[in-house]
Amino acid sequence: MTTFMMKDIFGKALLDYQNDKYSEDIITWTNISDKDVLPLPYLFRNYSEMPKLEQKALQLSKGKILDVGCGTGSHSLWLQEKGFDVKGIDSSKGAIDVCKQRGIKNVEDKALLEETDTFDTILLLMNGTGIFQEIIQVAKYLNHLKSLLNPNGQILIDSSDIAYMYEDEDGGTWLDLNSGYYGELDYFLSYKGEEEAPMKWLYLDFETLKTACHTVGLKCENVMDGEHFDYLAKLTFNHKQFEL
Repeated sequence: MTTFMMKDIFGKALLDYQNDKYSEDIITWTNISDKDVLPLPYLFRNYSEMPKLEQKALQLSKGKILDVGCGTGSHSLWLQEKGFDVKGIDSSKGAIDVCKQRGIKNVEDKALLEETDTFDTILLLMNGTGIFQEIIQVAKYLNHLKSLLNPNGQILIDSSDIAYMYEDEDGGTWLDLNSGYYGELDYFLSYKGEEEAPMKWLYLDFETLKTACHTVGLKCENVMDGEHFDYLAKLTFNHKQFEL
């Protein structure tokens, strides 16, 4: 899952790897975590190398599919090879170029809020809630996603409850309840010595996502839990809500 980056350092890194110029990885960090390595080969993984959450999301995909924040197109490529009508969108021009080089037929340099077509399945994977940026924008994004759904459509989205990142050595937490939702982070990225402007990135715990979905008329189900506080959720139209 990628989002708009001013310099598109992310896209440059992906293009380097795609064009056999791989010499180092992306470095990422947040306002609450130290620097970490994001290996470029991982972003080009095949189905067998994907986490079980992603594999499950692909297995559940049906009909006409939108892959939001498609990155290198690994998910789109697998779906395309299975015969699905899939469209990938990403705000990284470099990522889109990589997708085209990898053979993805329908891919576009576009932000989610600019999409107007309708789909049977919408995928937001690799912490899909990150694209919402801030808790205050969740309803806006969910309403837009809802507008892109066909009548029996589904949104498959993953995220993590990062409360564990605020735990101390004794198992207690040091959450500051006056500083807003704990899943709102400032996300930083660098590649080959060049830093990207920080961006807002949102991790949503399942119950918060479920509550937000209910307020906009979407049903939210936990499909499965991952290995490290992460989960895959399925969002569909909440028809019962309108019958009450």
